[in-house]
Amino acid sequence: MDTPQWLEWLVAALILVGSLFALVGSIGLWKLPDFFMRLHGPTKATTLGVGALVIGSMLFFSAQREGISLHEVLITIFLFMTAPVSANLLAKAAMHQRLKRTERTRGEPWKQ
Repeated sequence: MDTPQWLEWLVAALILVGSLFALVGSIGLWKLPDFFMRLHGPTKATTLGVGALVIGSMLFFSAQREGISLHEVLITIFLFMTAPVSANLLAKAAMHQRLKRTERTRGEPWKQ
């Protein structure tokens, strides 16, 4: 079955946007100074990036076959449900362990 041209452009755009978000999240994980700042890279940008990649994959393979690809739908749902919960648990564990913070993550940043 031949996929429409607009669908190929949409899938390509989703893959490109998803890979850029994943790259930005990975760079944030590498470059940011402490744990609490590093936690935002994978939980925000990388989750959105992987979600866009999986949705692009779902659109492409749903057009190739008859019907929606259920595997990608389940992956997307579980990804968007578990990433915020795991980030919250990691942040709470780090707070209980009293991990070292940089000056930018101490106190109330809106008062600085």
